[in-house]
Amino acid sequence: MSASSAEGLTLTVVGCTGSASGPDAPASCYLVQAPHEGRRFSLVLDLGPGAFGALCRVVDPSEADAIGFSHLHADHCLDFGSFHVAAHYSPGAPFDVELYGPAGTSERLGRAYEVDPADVGAFAARWPARTWQPVQQVGPLTVRTARVHHPVEAYAVRVELGGASLTFSGDTAPCAALVDLARGTDLLLAEAGHPTGVAATPGVHLTPVEAAEAARDAGAGALVLTHVSPWFDAAAFRDEAEATLRAAGGDQPVLRAEPGLTVHATAGSVSVLR
Repeated sequence: MSASSAEGLTLTVVGCTGSASGPDAPASCYLVQAPHEGRRFSLVLDLGPGAFGALCRVVDPSEADAIGFSHLHADHCLDFGSFHVAAHYSPGAPFDVELYGPAGTSERLGRAYEVDPADVGAFAARWPARTWQPVQQVGPLTVRTARVHHPVEAYAVRVELGGASLTFSGDTAPCAALVDLARGTDLLLAEAGHPTGVAATPGVHLTPVEAAEAARDAGAGALVLTHVSPWFDAAAFRDEAEATLRAAGGDQPVLRAEPGLTVHATAGSVSVLR
């Protein structure tokens, strides 16, 4: 199956570590692409530290149609400053992109980029962001969001095209909102930011077991585990999530997110392209 010709949604993992970029991967960044008007429509979800350079290996930044931020913690948004520079000074400049995110996204990005607080307003005006709505149309994609359980305003994001869907948990502790949003999704991209059995700050992250339980309860067709901090063992986290699903009788694929992983989703079907 060719990612350039197949109908449905194609997810490419650009960056996948949690809390910080790591030696083998940038922080949170995921590219969702779909056929649209004879080309590929590109939605970027999150743009964490180190992600911009890795994104350029997958798509020309001038061809990104939209960037959506699940929330505004540093590991999910700080490389937008690099995107801003490219949009103004690279050979393809100037170019624009639609932005989506929580309330105050433009100002947050401006504070991250500008040294002089007086310039933040001009930056925010240059990059106006639409606030996430329960449902919005982003190019050919229907994008649904739900507020999830995290210390700041944070959203899970579901992307649909025809009968195909994928759901990104963003950062969240266990919550019904994530399960409800992901119900019946072909692919659940779920964070596992905290190891099972270790005391954690309540209301921050999922463990591998909790991510698997969310996939089980939502009836997701496949689970991709992501947002594992570079000081944890992502392969062991994946194995733990898979064991949880198998113990509950689930047979859906369980994958570990890593840069370059590309998964194609159509209605009721998920296939790994690379």
